[in-house]
Amino acid sequence: MQITENQLGEATRRGLITPDQARALWAFLAEDAPGQEHDTPRFKAAHILYYMGGMIAIGAMTLFMTLGWESFGGGGLLVISLVYAMAALLLTEYLLERKHLALPAGITAVLAVVMVPLAVYGAQNAFGWWSDGSHAGAYRDYHRYIDWRWLMMELATLAAAAVALWRYRLPFLVMPVAVTLWYMSMDLVPMLLGGDGYSFFSDTGRLVSLWFGVAMTLLAFWVDLRTRHTRDFAFWLYLFGVLTFWGALSSMDSGSEFGKLIYCGINVVLIGIGAALSRRVFAVVGGFGLAGYLGHLSYTVFKDSLMFPLALTAIGLGVVGIGIWWQRHEAEIERAMQAWLPGAVRELVEARRR
Repeated sequence: MQITENQLGEATRRGLITPDQARALWAFLAEDAPGQEHDTPRFKAAHILYYMGGMIAIGAMTLFMTLGWESFGGGGLLVISLVYAMAALLLTEYLLERKHLALPAGITAVLAVVMVPLAVYGAQNAFGWWSDGSHAGAYRDYHRYIDWRWLMMELATLAAAAVALWRYRLPFLVMPVAVTLWYMSMDLVPMLLGGDGYSFFSDTGRLVSLWFGVAMTLLAFWVDLRTRHTRDFAFWLYLFGVLTFWGALSSMDSGSEFGKLIYCGINVVLIGIGAALSRRVFAVVGGFGLAGYLGHLSYTVFKDSLMFPLALTAIGLGVVGIGIWWQRHEAEIERAMQAWLPGAVRELVEARRR
């Protein structure tokens, strides 16, 4: 729960605290957490602009890199990437030290980190690493194709992100870590098992993504427990872990109606985990998966049934009724459920619900 100045004003009007106490308390909260409003991501115009602008800048030097940049050669790409990274780091320092704006500072810090693979590629290119011409698209293929030779770029990116996290302690810096770990999971398989690689959308690609998603989600939960009293460093790990797991699972062919029922059950479990951990990403993807399964029943299994829409309506209203009952007894239910949880997990749930 976050306290606002309006809430303190309402407490004053109700006689709970005096106006002097309200002013003193608000001054203490503002002094205790300078820039906190800017540090906590919210669905507000300024934060939307932060992330939109940041993702455009980050995408420009990663996903949307054009072939024209290859004309600079390996040495030129190395110099350009280092200049970009240095400028981004200087801007990060300015935003943190002079403006106390942690959210945009996190975005500029990530911009510096994502220049690392381009710098490594430039150095490799300068030493003839890519002279065989195996990738016509060169650096831009780093974000599209699977190749074990990207591993050096990925390891360097992880090292740079670790140093940046140690220096700045900004949660958004976990985002390039999550993406790079996913890339690495894909590139390691052909190196370890042999072969020329595989597609992201092949059976092997889906299987790798699924198990990677499970591993990253468990890592996110561990990070969440370790940082439950500080900033939310687990958010991006949860996001990429759940999305890669759910995306791979949803793209697989279950082969039978029983398999699709199992898929539905997994999505229901995801919704429950989202409610238990106060993590919306679980509930959102679980909701999409559940809706997809109900759509399958409607358009395939019961496409000629008159009763299916009526039964589904009754089920939906029943779920709403359960929600009403849950809300009325929420405190008692939470106490009973939390009694079974380890102390660290209870603290985590309470911290994330504030």
